[in-house]
Amino acid sequence: MNSSRPVRASSFASDNAAGASPQVLAALAQCGSGAAAAYGADDETRRVERRLAEIFETELSVFLVATGSAANALCLSAMTPPWGAVLCHPDGHVNTDECGAPEFFSGGAKLIAVGGAASKIDAQALRQQLQQRRGDVHFTPPACVSITQATEAGTLYSLDEVHTIGAICREAGVRLHMDGARFANALVALDATPAQLTWQAGVDALSFGATKNGVLAAEAIVLFDRSLDSEMAYRRKRAGHLLSKMRLLSVQMNAYLENDLWLANARHANAMARRLEAGLATIGPIRLHAPVEANMLFCSLPAALGDGLVEQGFGFYRERWGPGSARLVTSFATTADDVDGFVEAARRLAAG
Repeated sequence: MNSSRPVRASSFASDNAAGASPQVLAALAQCGSGAAAAYGADDETRRVERRLAEIFETELSVFLVATGSAANALCLSAMTPPWGAVLCHPDGHVNTDECGAPEFFSGGAKLIAVGGAASKIDAQALRQQLQQRRGDVHFTPPACVSITQATEAGTLYSLDEVHTIGAICREAGVRLHMDGARFANALVALDATPAQLTWQAGVDALSFGATKNGVLAAEAIVLFDRSLDSEMAYRRKRAGHLLSKMRLLSVQMNAYLENDLWLANARHANAMARRLEAGLATIGPIRLHAPVEANMLFCSLPAALGDGLVEQGFGFYRERWGPGSARLVTSFATTADDVDGFVEAARRLAAG
């Protein structure tokens, strides 16, 4: 890139910064005219339910909502009584970024953090926590476990790790929730099937993310434990997420799933993260924290280098994960030029 030209600024702050896939926008525009049954009794919503059952190779229930926070909080509230506890990693999104929504929607359930390396719950620590003071009315009893896939550190629970946690949950008689805001990114990186990574590994409920991966605003609560159906229906309505024009959420999800767009978008985002990793690894002052597993990269930047990148218009999170730290996230809309422009700008600043 010619150093005399201004850098075309790109946002690596979050995959939420990207817009929506053209296929999704086109489908939404086409669905916007005419009439259809309200509150999810429409053909588009039925199509979503059938398609997700095919993708996950099992009977399931689907409840569409507009945000990931609602998907997570509603899942946990249906799985946890007000006097119960949700076990999650300290870095889990439900613990750090939901503004107390799980506690609010559940009517007071408690989140209890269970540690582990790489932002993943340690199986042995989980087993011990689940055995503490069982039957003691003075202690908040665990009702479910929530894992984030991919994690807030960009790491992935392997198939074996999910199976192990699922087995521990079954032994303890608690349910397992998966926060899948970046489920597609994890799935293609692990080269697994949706069934293998969820219900076959013991997952009872999945927050199936789409907004970060090419959808305008639509998420799906997928219940593999269908005994939760009735309660979920009432909780979604009470929470204000039973949209009267539900078809406008459903058509987004159908376009997302059509021709495996969701998987193609995730593969592209992951590939751009690996391209970014390869470029930044060649710049001496930049220290990569860990290998890229999905579509997030964490590194340490000298302050002057970070300031210079921000001044040139590049967006990314800094300092949140420690002094000098930076998080870069790629999306379905990130281009090779975006990545190469960032790397070249960083290289020039490091050299200068």
